[in-house]
Order: sequence, then C-alpha cells, then structure tokens
Amino acid sequence: MRDKLRRPTVRGGLKVCALIILFFVLLRWFEHTQVYCPSRTLDCGGEALGHPWEDVQFTASDGTRLHGWFFPVGTNSSGGQRVFLICHGNGGNISHRLGTYKVLLRTGASVFAFDYRGYGRSAGRPSESGTYLDGQAAVQWLQSRGFKAEKIFLYGESLGGGVGAELALRLPVGGLMLVSSFTSVPAVGQELFPWLPVKWISTIQYDTLGKLPQIRVPLLILHSKADSLIGFHHAQRNFAAANEPKLLQEIVGDHNDPVEQNADTLQKALSEFLCLAERHSQTR
Repeated sequence: MRDKLRRPTVRGGLKVCALIILFFVLLRWFEHTQVYCPSRTLDCGGEALGHPWEDVQFTASDGTRLHGWFFPVGTNSSGGQRVFLICHGNGGNISHRLGTYKVLLRTGASVFAFDYRGYGRSAGRPSESGTYLDGQAAVQWLQSRGFKAEKIFLYGESLGGGVGAELALRLPVGGLMLVSSFTSVPAVGQELFPWLPVKWISTIQYDTLGKLPQIRVPLLILHSKADSLIGFHHAQRNFAAANEPKLLQEIVGDHNDPVEQNADTLQKALSEFLCLAERHSQTR
C-alpha cells in the first residue's frame, strides 16, 4: 500500500524537476536570443565601400576562426598611424555598417571591422567570454600589422561598448568610444522586460559601468536622447563613472538609425577626441 502511494509522489517530483529544468533552459535560450542576433549572410563584400580593403582571416586564442575587413589609409595621411577597431552591435554582421566605416575613414585613420564568433563568416557560437577573446584577437592582429597600442581606438557600438570596455581593461589601447551603449545588459534588460527579475537571473553581464572606474584611457560617449532602446541615462551614468579625460557628445536619431545622419557631429567629436588622446599619450 505504501509503495503504491509513493510512486505517484516520486513521479510528481520528477515532473516538477523536469519542469524546473525546462524553465531554466528556456530562460537561458531567451536571454541568449535577446542579447545575440547574428546574421550569417554577408549582404556585400568590402569592395562595396569603394575604398581599398583586405579580407582578413584570424584566430582567437581558443582556436575559433574569425573574419574581418581591414580598410587601410595611405601612410601619407595625417592619421595614417591610427586605426579604429569596430566592436559592432548585437545584430547583423560587418556588412551592415558601411556608413560607420565611411565616417571613420574621413578622420584619416584606418578601420578594422570584425565579426564575433557566430556572426557572418566567423565560426562558433557567440558568448560574453567569447566576444572578449574575439576582440583581443582583433587587437593582436592590428599589432601584428605594426599598429602601436596607443594608436588603436576601440569603437564600441551598443553591445560592442561592453566588449570595448573589457578590452580597454585587458589591453593597452589609445582610447575607447561608447556609441549608443548601455551600463550593463541586466540594467537595460530590466527596463525592456520589467516583469522579469532580469538583474537576478542574468548570466550575461557586459558590466561597462562597473569597469569604467578602472579604465584609464580617453573616453568618448556618443548617444541620442531619442534612443528608444537604450536610454540616454545609460550614457550619463557611464560618463559620471568614467575617469578623465572624457567627452560626452549628444547625437540624433533612434538606436538603429544610420550613423550618416550624424556625420558632421561625429567628425567634429572624433577630431576633438583624437586630439585629446594624443595629448594624453604624450603625458604618460
């Protein structure tokens, strides 16, 4: 009689355990798909920019094969020794940001855009630790091409701001740019999904706000007050937490609007930022 009573109890317990496991699996899947939205298909090649370019294959320290585009400028250019490393946002791939490359090339610096693992032609599956390794490998590739650390500038767009902040902690670089970026993934996640205890259940962090007090390179923050995805207050909090020298430049448009509409503003802000970085490097 007791065995008969126990069996339903055991079965019920197993069902509850299975439901709990399923819930957490779905939760992790939901979190991952919200943070990473890669596209494997390149819409065009680097030649679409109408600028000399190089198709680049390189490898992260864990063996993951990565892909990128390098747009060099001539050595006669005033900024020929500088390079912008593009840490792009969570969606698409390097073929969706030609306007950004065009604006940055106008400064006279080279541009290196790479895809995180799982994006475009880069192998693997995206993860927070993986994107950090991918960024490190991209910096090391630039150094192998002769770029000095103080001439490498990290352009972190949205999610890429979280990647750039970690790189600025791990490696010597010339400066960091946070473009329409957040204080952390849990912070913005809590705002987007207020009905979920995001801050308690998030495993993906990208805690830029927590890292900025430890970062000792020039910082430029670019953000729009009309950004409906990542509010302007994220930029304000990041700016307040950062060390000098630092600049905060307001731009226009929503989160995913083309960067070209801010071309003149960006040009001016980048020029000021690069001069600031140059003075900073001379005092070190």
